Amino acid sequence: MARVLLFGRLSDVAGWRDRQVESPFLSALRAKLSAEDAGLGEALAGPGVQVALDQVIVRGDAPLNAATEVAFLPPMSGG
Repeated sequence: MARVLLFGRLSDVAGWRDRQVESPFLSALRAKLSAEDAGLGEALAGPGVQVALDQVIVRGDAPLNAATEVAFLPPMSGG
């Protein structure tokens, strides 16, 4: 099971910050989270949301395993 972390408003929308989820691929994980919670699915699909696998930003799909840490990061602004 991959460890899934939500940060910022994403954790507020979901009502949780950290949980274990069984999924073989990142795309399947997104689909599973969206099916369980439509509001979270909408938030994850929003502009600027990034995904880090084991603390490395990724784009597109990727395989997951039991040791993978998946972090969904909301859009950030700097100044």
